Amino acid sequence: MPKSLGVKTVAQNKKAYHDYFIEEKMEAGIELAGTEVKSIRAGNINLKDSFCTVKDGELFVHGMHISPYEQGNIFNRDPVRSRRLLMHKREIMKLHARIKQDGMTLVPVSVYFRDSRVKVELGLAKGKKLYDKRDAAAEKDARREMDRTIKERNWKGR
Repeated sequence: MPKSLGVKTVAQNKKAYHDYFIEEKMEAGIELAGTEVKSIRAGNINLKDSFCTVKDGELFVHGMHISPYEQGNIFNRDPVRSRRLLMHKREIMKLHARIKQDGMTLVPVSVYFRDSRVKVELGLAKGKKLYDKRDAAAEKDARREMDRTIKERNWKGR
């Protein structure tokens, strides 16, 4: 049976980009039960309030909601349980040092399938202040207004 090749994004954490400056991204595997994988394939995952911690040299994600698989009956797990992330020990220690020293946090940015394996993209992030969020919103509105004006001019020029 041939493997499915390529990358298919299942979920993105847009709130992470709103609340944090994402400075560095890295990939990690995730330890899941079979029914959780099936639920993720169906797109039943929410990353909105999730975050990562390092405990005893292992990396865990908390607050990631994977809805129970409908045909899973007794094999379904708790939807918001902590799940272990899979990375090399030296990568975890390096991340732990950056988190402790620089006052950063680790947030899941997206979940995707890479060659039939579920992967989590983690972002090393620094928190935004309220005025940073306002600046970003104003910049986004200005960009949208410029695009709208350009589109109108091109339409009238025909």
